[in-house]
Amino acid sequence: MGNKKFLFVSKDSLSGDLAIKLLSEGHSVKFYFEDKYSKDVYNGFVEKVDNWKKYISWADMIIFDDENFGGYADKLRKNGKLVVGGSKYTDKLEIDRKFGQAELKKNGIDIVPIWKFNNCNIAIDFIKKNPGRYVYKPSGNGQSGDKRLTLISQNEDGSDLLEFLFQNKRFLEKKNHGFVLQRFIDGIEIAVGAFFNGTDFIYPINVNFEHKHLFQKGLGPMTGEMGTLMFWSNTNKIFHSTLAKMKSSLEKSGYVGYIDLNCIVNEDGIFPLEFTSRFGYPTIQIQLAGILDQAGDWLFKIAKGIKFNLSTKKGFQIGVVVATPPLLSEGDDIKVVKTFRDIAINFKDGTNFKNIHIGDIKKDKNNVWRIAGASGWCLVVTGTGQTVSRAREKAYKEIKNISVSNMFYRGDIGSRWSRESKKLRSWDYI
Repeated sequence: MGNKKFLFVSKDSLSGDLAIKLLSEGHSVKFYFEDKYSKDVYNGFVEKVDNWKKYISWADMIIFDDENFGGYADKLRKNGKLVVGGSKYTDKLEIDRKFGQAELKKNGIDIVPIWKFNNCNIAIDFIKKNPGRYVYKPSGNGQSGDKRLTLISQNEDGSDLLEFLFQNKRFLEKKNHGFVLQRFIDGIEIAVGAFFNGTDFIYPINVNFEHKHLFQKGLGPMTGEMGTLMFWSNTNKIFHSTLAKMKSSLEKSGYVGYIDLNCIVNEDGIFPLEFTSRFGYPTIQIQLAGILDQAGDWLFKIAKGIKFNLSTKKGFQIGVVVATPPLLSEGDDIKVVKTFRDIAINFKDGTNFKNIHIGDIKKDKNNVWRIAGASGWCLVVTGTGQTVSRAREKAYKEIKNISVSNMFYRGDIGSRWSRESKKLRSWDYI
């Protein structure tokens, strides 16, 4: 394909690992992100720019790696620019949960009952009149970046959620402009995703299992993501029953990029929850460990609307997030951020850097990797194998070669597979 020029546009330094992959293939990369706390992220790895619009004509392809860039993406595509990521339609699918559910229903997909609120008192009255278990989720621009506020009611009458809303209503209404209550469905959480080339899905599809809580066994706050188990599949019942039915709407919107639909499944059915209409994190890092094609090649094929099949590894891939205490603090606790910023990341002998994917870090003039930014989301360590146990073994062996002050990670990524896979197969979902 030859050397191509890629311009990344990001809110807060999310897809540096993909940028580094492209650099390793001989391409040119420039990276822009808005977040003021992330200014030192990727120093020493990727060339960064202060104004991405100045480089539109320079770029052969523009990659938007987060939501809320859809307006730019739509306009650039209409002007003939190759763009991956973003459209007004897919932004709204992710940001406005109720809209996303309505679009699922419009395309003939069964949905979980959902109600949208802008006022806690109205939501409190609703639960009192309709007792039951609900899931509280932020809606709007805060929902993807602040999943810590997601709350699953544990009491059958929803009384614990009532207490949460009553005690925190002033804070919640100040923090978020809106939220939804979704009927709680008991089952297995599973997501199906695929790249979309503007007219059709690219196969194989990706099946993944997120681990969102900070601690094992679903304990602690939601972090966005602490690790994921995934595999590539030609087709399955979940995909055909849900995401595949969105094809015509995605084509009409002109979307090009990755899209993922998270679901709860049980013996009674498939219940879609929410879209991720962009690269996921650490999804893209783990996908890079499982895709055999050159990143520049498959990105260009997708952007040009070419129909092809991805070459992927057989078996399973897992990714484990290695973090430090700024995680969950971000820009809110600048003392914590300053304490850990610039701390060195040390690697023991025998480290396989193909299995280590960067998060918010930088590299100094001596090639020492250091913590950067404010998220504490430092590294994603991957492992692949014909079995989940083998993929887990490789990833956790690699983590033992890493030393960072006060680093932490979950030790159970992928451990539910032996139990959950039996149920999924008995229900004929995989």
